[in-house]
Amino acid sequence: MFLRLAKTSSRQRDIAEVVLRNGWGYMRRLLSGTKAEEPQLPPPAVLRNILTELGPVFVKLGQLLSTRPDLLPPEYIQELTALQADVPPVAWQEIEILLRQEVQEPLDTVFAKINPDAVAAGSIAQTHRATLADGREVALKVQRPGIDITIEQDITLLRSLAELASLTKVGQYYDLKALAKEFATALRGELNFSQEAECTDQLRRNFVGSRWFDSNRLVVPEIYWDLTTDKLLVMEWLDGVPLLNGDFQGIGYDGDRKAEEQAIVSLLIRAFFQQIYIDGFFHADPHPGNLFYLNDGRLALLDSGMVGRLDPRTQQALTEMMLAIVNLDAQRCAQLTLQLTEPIEPVNMARLEADYDRLLRRYYNLNLNQVNFSKLFYEILQRARSNNLRVPGNMGLYAKTLANLEGVARTLDPEFNLTEQIKPLMTDLFQRQIVGEAPMQALLRTALDLKSLGLQSPRQIEMLLDRVTSETLQWKVDLRDLDLLRRSIDDSANRLSFSIVVGSMIMGAALILANDNTGRLFWISSTLFFSASFLGFWLIVSILRSGRLR
Repeated sequence: MFLRLAKTSSRQRDIAEVVLRNGWGYMRRLLSGTKAEEPQLPPPAVLRNILTELGPVFVKLGQLLSTRPDLLPPEYIQELTALQADVPPVAWQEIEILLRQEVQEPLDTVFAKINPDAVAAGSIAQTHRATLADGREVALKVQRPGIDITIEQDITLLRSLAELASLTKVGQYYDLKALAKEFATALRGELNFSQEAECTDQLRRNFVGSRWFDSNRLVVPEIYWDLTTDKLLVMEWLDGVPLLNGDFQGIGYDGDRKAEEQAIVSLLIRAFFQQIYIDGFFHADPHPGNLFYLNDGRLALLDSGMVGRLDPRTQQALTEMMLAIVNLDAQRCAQLTLQLTEPIEPVNMARLEADYDRLLRRYYNLNLNQVNFSKLFYEILQRARSNNLRVPGNMGLYAKTLANLEGVARTLDPEFNLTEQIKPLMTDLFQRQIVGEAPMQALLRTALDLKSLGLQSPRQIEMLLDRVTSETLQWKVDLRDLDLLRRSIDDSANRLSFSIVVGSMIMGAALILANDNTGRLFWISSTLFFSASFLGFWLIVSILRSGRLR
């Protein structure tokens, strides 16, 4: 660990310089030797400036942290959600070199035209518009040259710092090593454009023939696999404008603007609820920059670099959690939270329910269209953390997706009511979870299970009664952690016995010495006393080494 830190010492100096320049008082106190009881984050705006100046890796770290409302207060989540790297595009000469390395054929034969000016530049890649030799318009997402080396260096540094921090109580409580590992995995995944292409294709397949929305109105760019590599993503070019730029008429729309905005909101809600609650695979970054209104009136969902996955058990728990929030049911929220999280320490259910009750009580007199569900879910995750429950990363992605989605919806339609939007979806969703996609198949499968149970039950009951009447019935009880309890009791009994023996030896030595008038038994009492002292000292050392003195 310290060797890795030594290798990144120059980077540490850069980080310290940026942090100090932005006026983080805690770091100054720490470097000057002043005792600080507990690390304190800088103000949200200062933290955002620090991460931006530190470069693309730390920008991505901030974006990851924005998906963890269980770790940070709401004001930090809001500040980091809008975090974007302010980086200029790489010069075309460098991009051209990388393109020639990634494309197997000469560029002149593959592309009829490539615009050397980037249409967008991010912390990891930049995008250029191009035309293929057959006339198709494409977008080239090209990885910034050398960014993979920089990212690996910063990942090494972050993991080393997380290992150091994990030695503290705060580091253990927040499990910083696991958080650093999660961040490294997510960042390496974003470096692999083939993985992003696979996610994009999966979204396109999931949308086809949807029962919940018109899949012809929602488009995901087509991937050109013959040109896509780990560092180059070639996809269909879509003409349009960012959804919230406020000018649909400017791109050819001449209908009722309000009706169109409401239709878009309904489309987004239905599409994302399908992704989350049915597919279990969802676009986890639907911020306004990734939602485009196209010239032909369709809606485009771009940039599948960040996706979330949910297993069926988690999907069902989240469905019930949504219903519990709508009903302001604190007890059910607490029960479902235990299913969605991992306990760090024993959980006090009464305290958790009381926290949720106080939280939900604030919404008793509000209309449902006044309730910000994403903010409420953020607060639920924070209460879970404060009650010693560790929230998995996919819950943070779910919360961020819900927040982005609700923010876009309320911007387009200030009268947006999430409850009214999801009522028909929830009915269909519960029906699917109860009987599945094919009700007749589920009914037949249940009938077969009942038939098997009916055939086996009489024989099993007969065997049970026979064993009861013949007194041959045996119970096998397996108690978890019983062996650990037995060893602990054995250790305590052995130490107690050992202590009694040591005490008896000391008392025996004292009695012999007190009654020895001739001095002939002095050596016996001395031997007993010395042996008892040695054994007593050894017992104390063993107790201290076990760490169970208190």
